[in-house]
Amino acid sequence: MHTFTVHHCGPIRATITIPGDKSMSHRSAMFASLAEGRSTITGFLESEDCLSTVNAMRSLGAHIERAGTGTFVVEGKGGHFTAPATDVDCGNSGTTMRLLSGILAAQPFSSRLTGDASLSKRPMGRVIKPLTEMGARFNSEGGEGKPPLVVEGGKLTPLHYEMPVASAQVKSAILLAGLSAEGETSVVEPAACRDHTERMLQEFGISLDLGKADVNGRRRIALKGPQQLKARDFAVPGDISSAAFWLVAASAKAGSDVTMPGVGLNPTRTGVIAVLRRMGATIETTPVDPNAAEPLGTVRVLGRELHGTVIEGAEIPNVIDELPILAVAGALAQGTTIIRDAKELRVKETDRIAAVAGNLRAMGVPVTETEDGMVIEGGHPLKGAQLECFHDHRIAMAFAIAGLFAEGKTVINHVECVATSYPTFGSTLESVLAA
Repeated sequence: MHTFTVHHCGPIRATITIPGDKSMSHRSAMFASLAEGRSTITGFLESEDCLSTVNAMRSLGAHIERAGTGTFVVEGKGGHFTAPATDVDCGNSGTTMRLLSGILAAQPFSSRLTGDASLSKRPMGRVIKPLTEMGARFNSEGGEGKPPLVVEGGKLTPLHYEMPVASAQVKSAILLAGLSAEGETSVVEPAACRDHTERMLQEFGISLDLGKADVNGRRRIALKGPQQLKARDFAVPGDISSAAFWLVAASAKAGSDVTMPGVGLNPTRTGVIAVLRRMGATIETTPVDPNAAEPLGTVRVLGRELHGTVIEGAEIPNVIDELPILAVAGALAQGTTIIRDAKELRVKETDRIAAVAGNLRAMGVPVTETEDGMVIEGGHPLKGAQLECFHDHRIAMAFAIAGLFAEGKTVINHVECVATSYPTFGSTLESVLAA
């Protein structure tokens, strides 16, 4: 069993290199494999989840060669994959399984998608429903939409789909399937969610109709199929969801001064910066390369006292992955922080509402758990504790950061899961503790 052992530290003054964005790494491997021709991907996140995507695309016939750390050369299949010889193992990655379902829905063969014990408990019904309406057939061997999934692909018909819940993965799966359907496929998102798929599809030569959000935040995205992706080189920026741990650590620790170059600043991902600024944090962003497909730049954060806030409504899809560490920020802030409208957290790698609330209480923080969030009474001294992360990488890292503020030793057990998204987190944590 691997653990993080953490103690209180002084102000953090450092330049931290953030690994490649997880969402974009998944998509770059898939889109380059779909494209016709050779693409080179740099800055790729070599985490377990993203490597699951690489191996899945290889199992479908794409030739993907690792040319160096974070660099992969992909010979695309021009949209025509070969039937896998065995099950396609998605590991722990929900993104791999959901987006791949959209790709496989249009392939003229049967595939069986499997995952580890955690992924096998996660619901896939949100992608099964619209893809079935387009003509694909699914068999949920786990029952109730859960993996393993058998996908019977084939000829698809276009679909207009209004998502009941904002989800970048559902939107992406439908658009990927729509690439092969004759006619217009459109998706309406009820609130803005990650738009990496739209940006990157356009970068790979796909024509999209991107509507503007109405007064309620609803937006329509459409494409006319069939369309073929064209190979291109793609540089993956640093992952702001990984940067979020150091944003919170530095924001809440007076005297800190942390710089992180090359971080993705896609507006659908920077909600964590907006929330922390609302809590009183001093965060500067300096954009670079205005011609890049994905916005990126240098982020600098200075430490000071934070105060509580409310995180809710349309803001939630923009910070869904960052809510565990923002809950820790709430515990470190003065006053009350309320998180609501985040029921989605209960079906992540673990029930993140219960996990965060339980661990904060163990560290001495008064927390009231609600059905769709929690109420955190901040400003109480944190005490070191022996904690479980429930095999959830974001819980493990969030509470390692909490341990930097606690009196006494904090130990987080079973942190092997951190390798799914941020393999170098432990070494960066050690350097912060040693400084």
